[in-house]
Amino acid sequence: MNPKLSHRVNEMSTSATLAMAAKARELKEAGKDIIGLSLGEPDFTIPDFVKEAAIQAIHDDFHSYSPVDGYGDLKQAIINKFKRDNHLNYNPAQIVVSTGAKQSLANLAQVLLNEGDEVLLPAPYWVSYADISKVAGGIPIEIPTSIETDFKITPEALEAAITPKTKMMIYSSPCNPSGSVYSEKELRALADVLIKYPDIIVISDEIYEHINFVGTHASMAAFEDMYDRTVTVNGVSKAYSMTGWRIGYIGGPEYIARACNKMQGQVTSGANCIAQRATITALENPPSKIKYMVDAFKERRKLILGLLSEIPGFKTNEPEGAFYVFPDISYYFGKTLKEKNINTAGDFALFLLEEAGVATVTGEAFGDPNCIRISYAASEKDIKDAMKRIKKVLE
Repeated sequence: MNPKLSHRVNEMSTSATLAMAAKARELKEAGKDIIGLSLGEPDFTIPDFVKEAAIQAIHDDFHSYSPVDGYGDLKQAIINKFKRDNHLNYNPAQIVVSTGAKQSLANLAQVLLNEGDEVLLPAPYWVSYADISKVAGGIPIEIPTSIETDFKITPEALEAAITPKTKMMIYSSPCNPSGSVYSEKELRALADVLIKYPDIIVISDEIYEHINFVGTHASMAAFEDMYDRTVTVNGVSKAYSMTGWRIGYIGGPEYIARACNKMQGQVTSGANCIAQRATITALENPPSKIKYMVDAFKERRKLILGLLSEIPGFKTNEPEGAFYVFPDISYYFGKTLKEKNINTAGDFALFLLEEAGVATVTGEAFGDPNCIRISYAASEKDIKDAMKRIKKVLE
C-alpha cells in the first residue's frame, strides 16, 4: 500500500480473473505451456454481419464524439431488443449506453450508493460487484449459497440479510461464476420479499442472457411491481463475442438513467462510435443468428462435466447457462500435493497453474471459498487437454 495513493485505490482488490490471466501470460512468455481457462471470453470470432456493419460505419465516416448516453438509433434498437426478448417497455430516456456492462454497473453504484449503504450480493457473485460497491462507499453483504441449492438464494435467506441500511441488491442470471439460472417462479419468490422493502433497488445483470441452456430467460423488471425499482444491465460482449468492443447498456427508471448519463458525462462521455453502430446491427438480428455459439457451449458443458466427473475430489452441479463450471474442491483442503500445502481455493488454483499448466480462478474472489471457476469458453481440444493435465497432477 502506497501512502501517496488514495485509500480508495489502496483498499481496492485487483480483479482476480484479470490477475490470473496476467499470471498465465507471464508463464507463457517465460516458455511454459499454459492452457487458459480463467477468462470469460468466447473463443468465437465476431459474426460477419457485425463486422460488416462496423466497416460500413467507418466508410460512412462515423468518427465524432457520440452522445453521452448513446446514439438515438442504437437506443431504439435496445428498446426493441428489450421488448422482443424480455417483454420490457422502455423509452429512450430510460436507456444509457456505456463502455461495457462493467461501466454500467460502476455508474449505478456511483449514482445510487452513499457511505454505509449495504449492497446485497447473492454468493457466488461476479468478482467486481463487491469492489464497485466499496468504491462508491457501499458495504457488500454476502448471502451465501451452496452447490446443494444450485448456488441460488432462497427468499428466507434474502429476507434475513435485509437491514434498515440495505440500499441495493446485485445479482446475475445466468450467473457468473456458477452458471445458475433463476426461473421466473424463483425470481417471483424473491420479488415477494423485496416488495416489502420499497427503498431497495435491484440491479439485474443479464449479460449472459442468451447463453442459456434451459430455453427461457426471466427478468426481474418484467414483474409490474418491480419495474420501477429494477435496473436491467446487458451488453454484447458475451452473446456476440464482442468483448473488446466494450458496449454495455442499461434500461431502468428514468431518474436513474439521467443520473448515470450525468456521471458518465464527467468520466468517459459516449462509448466508441464504430462499436455503437455495429451494436445496432447485432441487436436488430434475432438471437437465432447466434444459436450456433450457444449450441457449441452446451456441447462443451457436457464434455467438461463428463471429464470432471472422472477426477476425484471435484463436486459439480450442472450449470444452466453462461460458460463456466464452479466445482467445490474443498476435498483437497488440508492435503499436501507435490510438497505444496493446499489450505484454500487460492492455493489450489495456483497449484493447478504451476503444476498442471491450467489457469482457473479461485472461488474466494466470487464469495465462495470452497470452489474454483473454470471457463469452458475454449476449444474442445483445450478442454480435453486441461482436464487430462489436472487429473494427472492430482493422481
